[in-house]
Amino acid sequence: QVQLVESGGGLVQTGGSLRLSCVGSGRTFGNYAMGWFRQAPGKEREFVAAISPNGESTYYSDSVQGRFSISRDNAKNTMFLQMNNLNPEDTAVYICNQPRSSRLPARDLSIPSRRGITDYWGKGTQVTVSS
Repeated sequence: QVQLVESGGGLVQTGGSLRLSCVGSGRTFGNYAMGWFRQAPGKEREFVAAISPNGESTYYSDSVQGRFSISRDNAKNTMFLQMNNLNPEDTAVYICNQPRSSRLPARDLSIPSRRGITDYWGKGTQVTVSS
């Protein structure tokens, strides 16, 4: 049974930083691309960042490029999202994603039309940025 558990969210002021973590269990973590998504109140879930299984390739949405950094430690079954220079538009529930197939390239997690219905998802961690 695959489980993804996020942590690290909280309340931060504009310009501040947070580091999110996602711990995976249930199958070999390092075999799969991983991604972060977010969902703000009243909005659809949106792609934030993705990372290849070995961590060598990373992808970001335009809105977080240059401010956020995704990484992973496969020995600890953990993925991270370092978020810097946060602003109120970053307020959302941040959700960890792992595709069902090990063959899915990390860059495909950013495809807007891809719904990820068969993917594994965490429950999310709340990030609130005050102005």
